[in-house]
Order: sequence, then structure tokens, then C-alpha cells
Amino acid sequence: MALPIRRLLAHSALLLSACFGLPATAADPVAEPPASAPAPAASQPVDPACPPAPVEPTAEEVRQAMAQARDHGLLWKLKRDGRTSWLYGTVHVAQRDWMFPGPAVMAALRGSQELALELDLLDPLIIERLTALTRQPADGPLLPAALAERLGKAEQQACLGGALQGLRPEIRVATLTALVLRSEGLDPSWGVDNFLASMAHGMGKKVHSLESPERQIKLLLGDDAAARATIVGEGLDELAQGQAQRTLRRLVNAWAASDYATLASYPQWCDCLNSAEQRQAMRKLLDERNVAMAAAIARLHQRARGVFVAVGSLHMIGPHGLPALLKARGYEVEWVSFTAPPGPGAESASSGRAAHSK
Repeated sequence: MALPIRRLLAHSALLLSACFGLPATAADPVAEPPASAPAPAASQPVDPACPPAPVEPTAEEVRQAMAQARDHGLLWKLKRDGRTSWLYGTVHVAQRDWMFPGPAVMAALRGSQELALELDLLDPLIIERLTALTRQPADGPLLPAALAERLGKAEQQACLGGALQGLRPEIRVATLTALVLRSEGLDPSWGVDNFLASMAHGMGKKVHSLESPERQIKLLLGDDAAARATIVGEGLDELAQGQAQRTLRRLVNAWAASDYATLASYPQWCDCLNSAEQRQAMRKLLDERNVAMAAAIARLHQRARGVFVAVGSLHMIGPHGLPALLKARGYEVEWVSFTAPPGPGAESASSGRAAHSK
């Protein structure tokens, strides 16, 4: 089944730091940051008209940024059986300042015994599996010649040169989409999940992957040659028409403002649920994954003294979002507002107020 690229924006960028770009370094500000890999040399733009390559922050820059950090995103407190865990909605493409957790998020992370992510991209075994899954097979062409030429031209125009050669075409067009707002400072290099992973490792916390690389990559790939060509063609169309840019910009800005209402209304403004096929694809992308992730979160909560769960914010919205699913499992689910209550539709405690404002 073909899934247009706009429907993959919040999902695909999480994988791209493993395939392309710079994994940002982070740590407990009072500890030494762990080492991280440098950005691949082939991905560095040389044209002065191109967006500058991301530069990994130094330990001192991390500490200064942490001291000034503001809370962004969506945060819930989970309680059951005398244990407290946290559920945090992230974004996988961000501005550099956004990746540093603010006071409320930092307090929740510090107070948790373990961290759970969609994927821990600092796990070498996860990276090894992703690399194998995203590599282009050697047994024949994967795209019609005209479409392959169009994809190559788009990569040149995006200042990527040949950096993506050797990857599957669906991964290449997803990368183009995730990098489309680099000129506005939005880059998967500054994805919140990877920073949290680096910080948790630096603090000596155990880090879990809620999903497998195989399941995540399968969502990005076409089932056959026709589906593959549709994914790439639609992705290039949406980039050329500015649709991907508009969707990504609205999504990340809503996250930065902790704007639950805009995120919750994503199905109304994404222009992505116009057919039975699109609705089925969205169910696979979000609803079906949410059920499995809720079960995994429940298992972790039962055996740990506290788990900080950080996954993409679109997994938090609606009746099939993680807060609703965990509430149905018997958890006390309390919205932690950084400014004001989220309004109708968000799962919250009966008071509807922030935990830290009582």
C-alpha cells in the first residue's frame, strides 16, 4: 500500500539520524556528555546558498542551553499500582534550542528509572539493523528511469549531492522531506528523542526501544514496484507543491507551543484521510502501533520504579492515542500543562490542571 509522504513526516524523521545527518550529543548537565558520531562528510553542503551543516554542540554549549531551556511538547503523568511514570510527546524534526528539555520535562526524566523510546538510535545493534534495512538491494533497478532521474535532481537541488545514494528510494524521499525546512533551522539532527536518549545514557539510565527497526522501516517501504513508485512520486510532488513544507511547519510549531488542540486536529488539516486507503494507512501508522506501544509501556511500568516514555506527539492524540489507551488500562492519566489546561479532548486528571501548578 502506498502511503503519501506527508503521512510519514512525524515518523520517518526519527529514522533519518541513523541513516543521514548528525546525532546530537547530550547528557546530564552535571556529567560529561557521551561521545557521538560526526556527521557524514558526504552530507556537508559546500554551496554557500545551501543551509549550513549542523554543528554538534560542545559540552559547555549544552550546559548553557539547558540552563535556559523552556518546556515544549506534551507531557502526562501516569500512575498505577503505587508507581509513577511519564508520557512525553516529542517531535523528530526541531530547532536546536527545542531539543533541550525544560524544567518540567527534565524533572520527570531525572525522577524516572528508565527511558523508553520508539527506537534507541544510540544502540549500535539498532543502527546495524537500520542500515541493512534501508540499504538499496543490488538486484536490479527500484524505480523507473524517469522517476529515478527526478529523485536525483531533487537531491541535487536540496544540496545533498550523492549523500543518499545506496539507500532505498522511499528512504531517500523521506529524507528529502525531513530536511526540507533546514533553511528555517528545522533539522532531524536536533530531534528531541535522540537528545533524550543521549542524556539518559549519560545519566546511566536503562533505555528501551518500544518497537523494532523492522516494523518501523516496513511502514516506509512500498509493497511492490508500483507502490514504491507512488510513494516516491507523491513525495516529490508534495515537496514541489510546498505541501510537505506546510504540513511539517504547522506540526512542529504546534509542538513547540505545546498546542494540543492543533495537534489533536491533525486529521482535519493534514489533508491525509480523503480515501479508504489513506484511512487504513493512517490506522497502521498510528492506531495499530499505539496498541502495541501501550502494552509495552504497561509492562515496563510494572517492573520499573518509573519510566519516562518519549514518542512522537501524533501518538498522543485522539481516542486511540497513548493517553487514552493507558487510561483504559486503568492508569491515572494527568496532563502536565506548561502554561494552561489543554482544553477539550486531551486526556487529563479530573481537575484538568497541571500537576506542578497545584
